[in-house]
Amino acid sequence: MLCGDEEAFRQIYRALQPGLLRYLTVLLGPNDAEDMASETWAQAVRDLARFQGDADGFRGWITTIARHRAMDLLRAKGRRPVADLPIEDFGDRAAREDTEADAWESMSTAAALRLIRTLPAEQAEAILLRTVIGLDAKSAARILGRRPGAVRTAAYRGLRSLARQMDDSSRGVPRAAKQSVMVFGDTPRRASAEELT
Repeated sequence: MLCGDEEAFRQIYRALQPGLLRYLTVLLGPNDAEDMASETWAQAVRDLARFQGDADGFRGWITTIARHRAMDLLRAKGRRPVADLPIEDFGDRAAREDTEADAWESMSTAAALRLIRTLPAEQAEAILLRTVIGLDAKSAARILGRRPGAVRTAAYRGLRSLARQMDDSSRGVPRAAKQSVMVFGDTPRRASAEELT
């Protein structure tokens, strides 16, 4: 790829773009994600001569570029996306054997991404980097500027929160009776029933 091999670039793009786009969709929302993914790839092509490493290193490198560009955009907009989902979008909850597998299998990708967007940013990013992008805890920690243990903990807590939300929805808890997590500015907090209507 460094020598201008178009086929190598095509294979890497096809392998990484879907996960990168999902990651950016959660960070920025669906309106800005595709544009940011394009800008990320353009910057990666421009800076490719400076890259050193293997395939896993490239995945981490391009994700870092995407995250930095996304954070710049969010700072410029002065906000974090808000996702207010009705409880009906969560679908039925699968068996409890594997929280991660249950969460992904019981929803469509779009619904899963909308649900992940309701989590605190730290948990949402940890889940996306570990499960969608496929990074190990050490690589994800480098991207987020945290320790690997903190990334594992954030992913675990986020997955538990998703499982609880899905469990509540499978028991038919009415939307007005259940508070939803919303993000106001940079601060996640529970929204009251009045704010949800």
